[in-house]
This record gives sequence, C-alpha cells and structure tokens, in this order.
Amino acid sequence: MPLFRPDPTFYPSPRLAAEGPPERLAYVALLRADGRPDGFGVVDVDPGSPGYGKVVHTVDFPYIGDEIHHFGWNACSSALCPYAPHPHVERRYLLVPGLRSSRIYILDTRPNPAEPRLVKIIEPEEVLRRAGYSRLHTVHCGPDGIYISALGGRDGDGPGGILILDHDSFDVLGRWEVDRGPQVYAYDFWWHLGYDTAVTSEWGAPSLIEPGLNLDDVVNRRYGHHLHFWDLRRRRHVQAVDLGSEHQMVLELRPAHDPTRASGFVGVAVNVGDPSGSGGPLSLLPLPGPPKPN
Repeated sequence: MPLFRPDPTFYPSPRLAAEGPPERLAYVALLRADGRPDGFGVVDVDPGSPGYGKVVHTVDFPYIGDEIHHFGWNACSSALCPYAPHPHVERRYLLVPGLRSSRIYILDTRPNPAEPRLVKIIEPEEVLRRAGYSRLHTVHCGPDGIYISALGGRDGDGPGGILILDHDSFDVLGRWEVDRGPQVYAYDFWWHLGYDTAVTSEWGAPSLIEPGLNLDDVVNRRYGHHLHFWDLRRRRHVQAVDLGSEHQMVLELRPAHDPTRASGFVGVAVNVGDPSGSGGPLSLLPLPGPPKPN
C-alpha cells in the first residue's frame, strides 16, 4: 500500500506558511487588448538570479477574448481538511478561468515550474452543461474539490455562484450550492474549516460589468452590497448581511492569519457617499437570528 504524505507546501496556517522558504517564481496573468489572445507569464523573483525581475517564460492561450483574471492552484492547505482529506494531491496545476469566455485553462508546472505547460482546456459548454454557470472569476482549492466562482448563470445574469471541479481529474462536478437562499450576485468566497462556515461576496450581474463601469449604475446603487454566510458542509445559505447600499461592489474576502479566530476582512470598491474605497473587518460567524432577506 502506498504511503500518502501531504504536499510539503501545505501549511496548517498562513503564519506557518510565511515562515516557509520564499518563492523563487511568480505567475502572472497577461491580459491583452491588441487583438491577440491573453497569456500567462512566469517572473523570476529570486534576488540571487541573473534573471531577477524579468519575465522568463510565457504561455499564449489559443483563443481571443478570454479576459483572464484570478487564477489559482488545484490544491493547497485545505487538502488537510479533517473531514475531506486529500493527502495524495500535489500543489502542481494552475487553473486559469476566462471571465468573458467561461473557459478554464489548466497549466502543469511539472517537470519545470519555470515553464508551465497547457495540458487541458475545459470549454464553456461543459461548464454550463454540468454546473449551469458562466463568467468565471476566482479559483480557490477547497476542502472537497476545486472551487471556482461564477458571476453569471445559465440565463446570463444569474444567479451566480460557485462550481466544483474534481481535485484529480478536473471534471466539472456541478454547482456547489444546495440551498442558495436569497443570494443572486456573486464574486469572491472563503471559508473557515474550524467553524464550518463559508462567506461569499457580491460584485454584480454580467450585464452591469461587461460594458465597463457606468457611474450611473454606481450612483443608483445597482451593484452588490451584501455578504452571505453559509453552512460549509451542508452547502446551505444561513444569512445575508447588508453592508448598506452606499457600499457598492463588495469584493475581496480574506481570513485572519490565526486559524482560531473567527474574523476576516472584506474590501468594498466604492462608497457612494464618499467616492473612495471602503471596507473593514468582518466576523466569519453568522449573526444570531434568521437569515435576512435581500
């Protein structure tokens, strides 16, 4: 019987990860607006290397108009989840979704991490058929699969949500949500294994986003301004928390570095009353009482 050992790059907490060896390569999205396909770049970040600070390798994708943004690993420390362990999974593959195309590119960083190779493409028709989602945005390696957020649904604008891919085969397994409650808009998501809680944020419908930012939509408060709390294992909506319609586009979520703390941070793009960025701390625990309607 093989002996499974977790990937050495998995850490029980962000604090321990910060104490690990520094990265020598950085992976960056290459967003192009000159009629060429988007690409993917590798930057040398080793101060002792003659190529320090330079792009040392690029991958050109085969299609025009993907608009790639947030990509992520196939596996990370969530593979250490006590109720859904994946000790055999390596942090090896990068999943790169297209926001406009709803296509997913999979890059293999082995055998040479400085020269990742395109090894698989998941077409948007497959994503829509199996999960009912479109306009893919953010990738996180979850406890029971690879999570990808989607801004759009089968009929275009929504509801958006999260789809799951298999850790090993990258098959699209389907929609994550069992009961989404009042949630319609989607953007980022995070979770706390210790409290069995997930949190999702809101940007807006694809029809608001794809034409570019319209100040009339901001002033008239048409973007998302809620946080949604979920039962992580049961995949059920627990509560919607309204941050106030003046806080338009509730975006990035980040947990506390201490895994025993039920807190984190959320960034908000625009405060309509004071046209500047806003945001602040949040609790990763649902508030007491019944879910609040949208």
